Amino acid sequence: MEIEQNIALNIENQKNQNEFLNSTLWKTINNGIDIGLRYLLPDFVEDEIIDLKDNLINYGLKDGVKKSIESVIETGKQALGIVTGNFENIGQIENTLKNGGVIDKISDVFDVVIDKVEETGKINSTVSNVLKKGKTSILSSVEKNIEATLAKQVSGTESIQNYIESWKMYYSQKDFSGMEIEFAKMEKELEELIPIENTLKAARYVENIHNLIRNNGQNFELTEEELELASKLS
Repeated sequence: MEIEQNIALNIENQKNQNEFLNSTLWKTINNGIDIGLRYLLPDFVEDEIIDLKDNLINYGLKDGVKKSIESVIETGKQALGIVTGNFENIGQIENTLKNGGVIDKISDVFDVVIDKVEETGKINSTVSNVLKKGKTSILSSVEKNIEATLAKQVSGTESIQNYIESWKMYYSQKDFSGMEIEFAKMEKELEELIPIENTLKAARYVENIHNLIRNNGQNFELTEEELELASKLS
């Protein structure tokens, strides 16, 4: 029990992958919509863009997009035969979003929301028509942002692996200062990554060992029991 208390699992391994993925994608899509609106409405000042965006969100844009993402995610998991409830790698997420029609679903949401906002008089027919006719530009911006976010996720996963390998090197040399540097990099990178179990498992093992050594006065002489428990908890 004492050993378990000494192992501080700081990694958010209880994060719901769906919620994290949905939140990450919404931020990505939201940013893409901002870029698209500014492109379509160059004469609008910043406050007008913000006001327009707020109205789109208030009349269902955010909720509609999130429901679309959830639908695509669940359909993708079923198609891939995922029984664990979580995607196992970024490639699966990438294929799901590309083949699940997420852009088409967002396009449908956009049409409905624009009509609602126009009906309430928050925007006039001219702005409504500009948005509908220029929707392709907005969706293109959204798609590029999604691709950039997924590429960043792949890069981040590769960085985690590099930090872990560097940590192992310092660990073999019993260089705790070097371990601390790589450990801090790993933890920071993990905050931005979609929680993929394979990546988290490797990171958790490093974290368990690292914290055992840190909490034990930087003593590298770990018992077999401690090493075994660190592995089981990863």
